[in-house]
Amino acid sequence: MFWTGLILLLTQYVAAEDFHHDDLMSFVTLPDTRALKFEIQYEDRSRVSPGYWFVSPYLHIEPDPPIKQFQPYQIGPHIYDQDGHLVWTGSPMFDNRNVFDFRVANGMGGGQYLSMILQYNFDGSEHGFGMILNNSYGVHRKLSLRDDLGYFDIHEFNVRNDGKTALVTTYLSKEINLSPFERPAENTWLEYGGFAELNIDNAEVVNSWDCFSQIPLPETVHYDRFSPVEGSPGWDYVHINSVDKNDAGDYIVSMRFTNTIYMVSGIDGRIMWRLAGHGNGEFEQDFIFSKQHDAKFLESEGTRHVISLMNNASDEEVNEEEVSSALIVEINTDVTPHKARVLRRYIRPDKGLSRLRGNSQVLPNNNMFVCWSKGGYFSEFSPEGDVLMSAWYNVPRFSNYRAYKFEFTGRPDTPPDVVSSVYGSDEVNLVTTIHVSWNGATDIAWWNFYAQATETDERVFIGNVSKVDFETMFMAKGYMDWVSVEALDRDGQVLGTSKIHRTQYPDWEKVGYTGYLGIPTPQDPAVFRDAEHESGDSSNLADGDPRQAENRKAAEIMSNSYAAMRRMGGMILLGLIIVGLFAGVVYLFIRRGWRFRLYQLLPTEEGRSEERTHLRRVMD
Repeated sequence: MFWTGLILLLTQYVAAEDFHHDDLMSFVTLPDTRALKFEIQYEDRSRVSPGYWFVSPYLHIEPDPPIKQFQPYQIGPHIYDQDGHLVWTGSPMFDNRNVFDFRVANGMGGGQYLSMILQYNFDGSEHGFGMILNNSYGVHRKLSLRDDLGYFDIHEFNVRNDGKTALVTTYLSKEINLSPFERPAENTWLEYGGFAELNIDNAEVVNSWDCFSQIPLPETVHYDRFSPVEGSPGWDYVHINSVDKNDAGDYIVSMRFTNTIYMVSGIDGRIMWRLAGHGNGEFEQDFIFSKQHDAKFLESEGTRHVISLMNNASDEEVNEEEVSSALIVEINTDVTPHKARVLRRYIRPDKGLSRLRGNSQVLPNNNMFVCWSKGGYFSEFSPEGDVLMSAWYNVPRFSNYRAYKFEFTGRPDTPPDVVSSVYGSDEVNLVTTIHVSWNGATDIAWWNFYAQATETDERVFIGNVSKVDFETMFMAKGYMDWVSVEALDRDGQVLGTSKIHRTQYPDWEKVGYTGYLGIPTPQDPAVFRDAEHESGDSSNLADGDPRQAENRKAAEIMSNSYAAMRRMGGMILLGLIIVGLFAGVVYLFIRRGWRFRLYQLLPTEEGRSEERTHLRRVMD
């Protein structure tokens, strides 16, 4: 037990050091969160659409067990502004679980809502959910999928514009005979894709469809007559990855492993037409596509349809074009052969290939927003195809299945988070540093800072600072013991107020405090402010004041010195732990053999197929 404790202590210490990287954001007010940073390149910022970025980074597309999760909180739903500043992280809310298809859900009635897919958990005890949050980030709906339709798939949770139903993709399995491939003596398990339309209120299935009776086995480009048979879940012969619905009640689905987009009748489920990626089918077309994602209606009336899609043009096995792109395509089915032509093409700016995942989104100003997936890479284009902006995660080991851009107003129902600390070497240079953030609030322009002599005294205004980043630091001269912070919008309206927080203080002896009155005592902010005003000085160091920068630097030096002293003590402790650990490991190896493993991250997906990880189940 003693050695086990040492091992756990050491691994926690090492893990804490390993994750203290400059490529991730850390916050005083959210100490358990390490948010991803973006590299951003603007070509013409004046033409980009207003809005926030909605992303859901993940490390592994398959759920990690809790002992191997990438801690602290990093993955899951996040909102960023267009400068790459964090606006909201939902990672702690969903316990560091993978989230997919995170976006604003329109048409839900009064207010704004968010939708997402919470992936099934590592042991299969939960099969995943379609989640709808209100703009206070509380759960509005939590929809599960009917048992006979399998796990809640990660590809699509498409809340319809009327807010009454949502479309989801499904995967089912059965054993079939291989007669279509002239192998009548052999059977294989087959996974066949489909979709379901769910009632938002109660998750009841309004409509469902699967491809098995509609799409013959030879339409697949992923398997052929020589492919070996498989056990459950079997050949993923179509790989559905998106579904949308028009006002007439018909559906459009993308099947990645047939290189085809299908129009499905909402009345009887028959396939009305096939738009094949390489042509030679029902359509006369002036373009090709392959391994596509995210086919969506932009217009649909009668026999004319305009759709958008992500043309990956490659997968984990082959490249069928030299570069990935997003396409807007016009389809006319009132002539024979049907006609399809490209209206707009948006080329991946780095001329690379998105082998997996991705989506495209036409914005309200007709700009195109495209997620290229790997590394969180996404771009915004003008309607003419000019690249206006590109961004990507500063940490390439993370990816994003889809990314979106929306205007959104967040109104958290929790108060702002505040952490207050005091530093100083004597009575003259005491400085109170206040950090504040409000996870999910979108319209903050200013922070007002207050202090009070006791918890029950009247609060005293001590200064304000404009909000720029997720977390804001304010510094006030003197030792302010009880503090609170107020969030204001651009019109000066109060959006919210923090709780009253007690200021933390260091071990004064260890930080070298030399005040002649002994350990410092808190000051009455009203008296201190009046004294400062009479002396011609001010305790309110506004943003941009040169003294704010000087005091900020002094506080950082004092804080870093204190932290260094703590680390020195930690290093001595670590040395003792290492010596004890080494002795314990030798003892355990001799007496019991090596029967345990230290904490480590799961390997990346390199060298293994990501395409089918959604098929893996606990029973496999």
